[in-house]
Amino acid sequence: MSNPSPRQASVERNTKETQITVSVNLDGSGKLEAETGLPFLDHMLDQIARHGLVDLTIKATGDLEIDAHHTVEDIGITLGQAFDKALDRTGIRRYGHAYVPLDEALSRVVIDFSGRSGLEYKVQFARGAVGSFDVDLFHEFFQGFVNHALVTLHMDNIRGNNAHHQIETLFKAFGRAVRMAIETDPRASDVIPSTKGSL
Repeated sequence: MSNPSPRQASVERNTKETQITVSVNLDGSGKLEAETGLPFLDHMLDQIARHGLVDLTIKATGDLEIDAHHTVEDIGITLGQAFDKALDRTGIRRYGHAYVPLDEALSRVVIDFSGRSGLEYKVQFARGAVGSFDVDLFHEFFQGFVNHALVTLHMDNIRGNNAHHQIETLFKAFGRAVRMAIETDPRASDVIPSTKGSL
């Protein structure tokens, strides 16, 4: 039987490097409350919430005086933990995919809430930073999410020469793919979407 309780969860992660709390409502309306100390990351998290129709509350304090690496990675980890805790995989569509354009940029994201972690990340950004934000950190964010949400995730930037546009298409496509995958399937509401019988 599918879980009748709301698909919501809260997770705290406290280390010597970061203190993070994440709350998710997988059946939300696309609202984000974020305080990460990283405005560009907040902007991208808003894409996940809005295009995934999930409500996210994310508060993070990290050692930004060193750099943003620990904070970005640990937000990905904690967000993944919250998704895994909130999601009953019974009755979901399981797979999601999206192509999203923004001007000259185009990205593709495919996700499988398989219970197995795997990331294929084929992205070459037009430049190494947007403002002061190191774009390499987005790989760390998605790797952290994948490892703890227990999903298989393929991400490709197909074209683009503006790094901001490339990143935004990735996050919008990620939100859309997640939305599709976690939707409940009315034709299989009490079924685990796997021939194994478990995910």
